[in-house]
Amino acid sequence: TFDCFVRLCLDKILMQRTLQSRTLSIADAINALRPFYFAVHPDFFGQHPKEREVNENSLKRLNGYLENLQKPGFRSFKPTQLTFYVREREPNSSNVQESFSASGFRAVSFTLHTRDLLSTVLDILNSCSLSTEHVQSLNVNSQPHKEAKSTVNRPIKWDKTYYSFTGFKDPEEELEQAQRVETTLLSWLDDNEASAVKKLKKSLPLRKELERLKIELSHELQLSDIRWQRSWGIAHRCSQLHSLGRLVQQRPEILENVKGRTVVFTDRSGMSAAGHIMLGTMDVHHHWTKIFERLPNYYKLQKRLLLLEDRISQLLGGIQVIYIEELQPLLTLEEYFETLNSFYNKLRDSRLPFHPRSLRGLQMILESDRYAPSLHELGHFMIPTICDPAALQWFIFAKAQEARENLKRKEEMMLTEKELINTSTERFSLDRLYKEPSVSSAQMIDCCKRLLEESLPYLQGMHLCISHFYSVLQDGDLCIPWNWK
Repeated sequence: TFDCFVRLCLDKILMQRTLQSRTLSIADAINALRPFYFAVHPDFFGQHPKEREVNENSLKRLNGYLENLQKPGFRSFKPTQLTFYVREREPNSSNVQESFSASGFRAVSFTLHTRDLLSTVLDILNSCSLSTEHVQSLNVNSQPHKEAKSTVNRPIKWDKTYYSFTGFKDPEEELEQAQRVETTLLSWLDDNEASAVKKLKKSLPLRKELERLKIELSHELQLSDIRWQRSWGIAHRCSQLHSLGRLVQQRPEILENVKGRTVVFTDRSGMSAAGHIMLGTMDVHHHWTKIFERLPNYYKLQKRLLLLEDRISQLLGGIQVIYIEELQPLLTLEEYFETLNSFYNKLRDSRLPFHPRSLRGLQMILESDRYAPSLHELGHFMIPTICDPAALQWFIFAKAQEARENLKRKEEMMLTEKELINTSTERFSLDRLYKEPSVSSAQMIDCCKRLLEESLPYLQGMHLCISHFYSVLQDGDLCIPWNWK
């Protein structure tokens, strides 16, 4: 027994020295994670809004985890489960058992439970099947991931009775217990409410400034609305409105064509498929000025686009062609026109025998990254631009009645969702309750119904966002998954 005790002590000392020799700074960690950031960065998922939003949320939570590891005296931690969509160069060549999409990326889920930066970095890279060779070139005594895992897979595997006899904790058992821990809504709110309140109070002056700027600019330019494509922070949004305000003062004459329009701050400048004026946040005033000068030409193209939609509708028995911002990629007006034009020419040449107005009241959207038609739960048809006309005709006829029922159910769900949001906001004295675009009405309804069964004093005066993950945003908004436990 004494020999075993000595061996255990030596083993613990060796492990501590190994960890100390592999310490990593936050700058080193970020540098080591460059291949990972390149593979998951939201900017590369512009055509896939749902996947982009998942990666944005996961990156926020990952950054919070990395920051906590650097805090002095950091001891306790909670396993953090993350999901990322990882871009693939050759998705078909991988043997990793993960779900691939036809769009060149795969979904990867993993749980972080390590207490040091190096192990965390290696876990992330290995979970995403990315190389870890470059980590050894950093200015630390790095070792391959197999050695990094030696804190658990120890060279000496002690019998379970030894831990009972000595009172030492079994590291393997501790890890298994940590991985089994499931975050609950109440425990998460209890841990994060104070941090959210602090951030929210700090953001209040900026929130008032944002609202003031938005109202003033909307009134001055007679805009229908001002929106943001992504969830930028309040300070970032104020900065963008200040930039637009300066442009209005410098060149008021170029803004006379914006009356009744919606301005959207996004990643690129132009006009969107929905007819909104897009102002790229990385562009300078010169680029914005050119967009405002081109508005008359954009409006002419928009009229041609609406005419094209009508012609497609006539060829398909009166079905309405729509564009849904929340569910479709952010396309420019030119990109969407080309998509519609190509689809129209294909339909016109096929001469499908749809009876006039037989499909009135139904809706469809065009998708370029799909191969087979489908019916969405909200009632609209999702039609690939490359769809075979004969297959399209058969599918629409077969699903028409179900589509009408889904559309009717959609209207009922929208009303129910609105009522539940209002009731929940009032019940918990929330300042705001909203959801991310990737959360469906059915999911929001289920979430609100279960929330109303709980007593949640933590939420008074808070901004609550229904999402897919737990997180506290930089301005104090609380994000909880719709299927919280």
